[in-house]
Amino acid sequence: QVQLVESGGGFVQAGGSLRLSCAASGRTLTNYAMGWFRQAPGKERDFVAAISRSGGNTQYTDSVKGRFFISRDDAKNTVYLQMDSLNPEHPAVYYCAAREAFPRDEVSLFSSSYRYWGQGTQVTVSS
Repeated sequence: QVQLVESGGGFVQAGGSLRLSCAASGRTLTNYAMGWFRQAPGKERDFVAAISRSGGNTQYTDSVKGRFFISRDDAKNTVYLQMDSLNPEHPAVYYCAAREAFPRDEVSLFSSSYRYWGQGTQVTVSS
């Protein structure tokens, strides 16, 4: 069982930055590929970014490429999402998720493939 706790969300002005953290407990993350998703009120949960077990393969949704960066520190059992040049958008809750992945460079963009989820952290960007 993996427990995930997100932090780092908050209120930021357009053009600003936030760094989200996802701290894991219960299991080491070395066997898990990780993902970040976001969900606005009344909308589906959408893929944002993913990183493989090795850290060598990362994927992003098109709207955040070049502005968001996912990384992992297995020594700290933590995954990060650096968000730069944030755009005004509807409030969204950002979730991190974990899935066991045996090919070390495998990533998944699909929320249904992730087994463990955090409780989410709210991000609001104002214009």
